[in-house]
Parts: sequence; C-alpha cells; structure tokens
Amino acid sequence: MNVYDSDRMARLLSHHGYARTESVQDADLVLLNTCHIREKAAEKVYSELGRLRAMRDRKAEGEGRQTLLVVAGCVAQAEGDAMIARAPFVDVVVGPQSYHRLPELLARRERSANAIVDTDFPVESKFDLLPAGGVGDDIGERSVSAFLTVQEGCDKFCTFCVVPYTRGAEESRPVTDLLDEARRLVALGAREITLLGQNVNAYHGLDARGRSRGLGDLVRMFAEIDGLERIRYTTSHPVDMSDDLIRAHGEVPQLMPFLHLPVQSGSDVVLRAMNRKYSSDDFRRVVEALRAVRPDLALSSDFIVGFPGERDDDFEATLKLVEEIGFAQSFSFKYSPRPGTPGSLMNAQVKDTVKSERLARLQSLLNEQADAFNAASVGCRTAILLERRGRHPGQLVGKTPHLQAVHLEDGDAHIGDIVDVTIVARNPHSLAGERAERNIAKEEPGA
Repeated sequence: MNVYDSDRMARLLSHHGYARTESVQDADLVLLNTCHIREKAAEKVYSELGRLRAMRDRKAEGEGRQTLLVVAGCVAQAEGDAMIARAPFVDVVVGPQSYHRLPELLARRERSANAIVDTDFPVESKFDLLPAGGVGDDIGERSVSAFLTVQEGCDKFCTFCVVPYTRGAEESRPVTDLLDEARRLVALGAREITLLGQNVNAYHGLDARGRSRGLGDLVRMFAEIDGLERIRYTTSHPVDMSDDLIRAHGEVPQLMPFLHLPVQSGSDVVLRAMNRKYSSDDFRRVVEALRAVRPDLALSSDFIVGFPGERDDDFEATLKLVEEIGFAQSFSFKYSPRPGTPGSLMNAQVKDTVKSERLARLQSLLNEQADAFNAASVGCRTAILLERRGRHPGQLVGKTPHLQAVHLEDGDAHIGDIVDVTIVARNPHSLAGERAERNIAKEEPGA
C-alpha cells in the first residue's frame, strides 16, 4: 500500500512542477513514506532523516539551496508534532489521509518559518481529490504488475496493532471508481493487479446502483476487464473470508492461487489476547474450505512470537499449526509493543531472549517449508508473467501464479509476456526456468 500511495503522491506532485529523480543529491524534495507497524521500522525513519539532514546541509553549503524534507504515512500520523520536536529540520509531516493536500502544505511551508503538521482525518476522501488517471501515466512509469488500493483502515482493533489509530476506520472505495482506475492501469500495460487494503477482504464498496458489494463480487468484475490476466489481493483477515470470496477462488481463473492470510498465532489463548476474533480451528476450517475449491492454493501468513502472556505451550501450538497447514512464504516477528495499543500495557511481557529463541525456531520451520515448496517446483511447468529485466544480458524475471520469482534466458520474450516455462533449478531466493516443451507433464506444486 505504501508503494501505491507513493505513486499517487508522486503523480499529484507532478502536476505542480515536480519530477522524480533517481539521485537524492538532485532532489528539491525528499519524501519518506513510512510504516508504524513495528518499532524497528519507525526508528529507521529517524535514522534516514539524520542522513538526509547531513546531505541537505552539504548541498546547501555547496549550491546555496535547501532540499525540503517531508515525512508521510503512519509514523507521521502517530507522532505528529512529536516528530518535529525530535527532528525540527523536517519541513512537512503529513498523515496517510491527507496526501491530497501535499501541494497546499508545501506552499504553506514556503510562506512559514515553522514546520507544517497535518495529521487530521479530513471529512473528504483523499481518493476523491487525487488527480484522475492510472498510476504512473504522467510520471513516465509503466508496470505490468500494478497495485490498486480498494479499501483502507481497519475496525478490528487487534491489541498489538496501530492501524486503526493511524489509518482510521474501514473505508471502501466505490466499485465504479475502482473499475475505471483498473481499466486505465490495463490501458497503460498492466496485466496483473493486486487489490490492496489493510483489511482488504472486508471490502464493501457501493456499485452504480448503490448496492454494497463484497470482495468476491469485485474480483468477478475485475475478471471481465479485457487484458487483465491476473488478480491478487492483500492483506486479508480470516474472519472476513466469506463463502462468496472462497467460491471466487474456485470460479475465477484470473484470481491467482496464492493467498496471504495472517494467522499470527496457533494458540487460542494468545488469539483471544490479541482480539483476533477467531480460534485456531476457525483458521483451519477457512484453509480447508479454500483448498477444497482450489487444491493448488499456496498460502503465506504473518506470525508474532512473544506476545504478552505467551507460554511455551502456546508457542508449541503455533508450531503445530504451521506443521499441519504448510506455508509457501511467511513473515514472522518478535512482538513489538506499539505505544497506545492495549498490548503495550499488558502484564506478563515476554523476555526478549525468549522471543529470540522462539522466533529462531519458528523461522527455521517456515524456511524449511518455503524451501520444500520451491524445491517441488523443479521439473514443473508453469506460466510466468515477465515483469522486468534481470541482472544479466538477455535475462528476464517473471512471477509464477504462486508469486515465485523466475529467471528466464529467452531472446524472443518481452516484458509483459506470459510464457510457459519449465522450472529447471532452484536458487536461494528464486527459480530458473526454460521455455516449456509440450511433452512436460508434471504439474505445479500443490496441483
């Protein structure tokens, strides 16, 4: 979502005389779009700001002109004036709901001796006020794989999470607006679109007749867009995996057989403390239903270890769930107390040494599963969407339906092509493919 938001801000600023530069030394404005989910991510913001300040001072000494520094996103929203107190050299601090006001905020900064902070939740939707057009159409960028935010905010209030406080309540964009933007993206060359939301499967946008439509409906409508070959969505909540959305996985061939479905823990005790609103068996039933309609479905997930009160048997329950379900990819973290969340105030905080030991055990198991999934791909035939050039001459990089990166040496292929390949080798972080021969019979992993 930050990639998508960054593109929208860049396009908005392009209407006010700005153009992207690859060199920070050349920049008149540097914008950091930030995440506040984990403490480490937030602290990186201040580290980067320190480097940018030193660069700006050197540039001012040599060229006599300043570079404006803007911090946007969830760290900006969470810290607001406190960020200016800690980094008084920042020019503008703007929350994720106020991106559409960036030109105004920059103009105000030029007229003021003080930094500008805008972390309000405005009544108007930023999506109604950002310039029309597909992302990248007026900043010289094209992508065969595009992002499209369909929903923002979250009403779940998990006790470890700051999203409801930094992104606000759930808001779903109208169906017509999304279809129009998707068609523009396809016209610009997108063959794959990933639907984005903090809780994307809670989507409930209104259609042209004022009817509320769910994510399953939206996926089916996107599938009717000529030229759109692949559809994905992230990030989901297990509670909002509706029967209709599950059926869509079996009925819509454009919906890729890869789903990110965060479970966080395999312990019902911990899940209740997290306010996740489902049990480990509820999660298992959702996965069972998905695999019943799409047997080749691959899963990724999020895990938090060391949540307050997590005991050894709770952690063992997480390992058991991982072993039972199997994940092609995963993201796992030590619990990071976020200021203002209920979890940060809970008793029985877990020692960091215990968190580290548990994380190492969990990541070892998850890495084994990911390696096994990729190893099972060798010898399989699959279709890859070629997205970019590789590091070697004549090499292209594409993605499988299961979101695996594949390197292909093929002088006749082009970015944007979807080509059938046979996976011939597994590398540490990618696969190698060759054009498929028609007599290859082995199916993709999970099929």
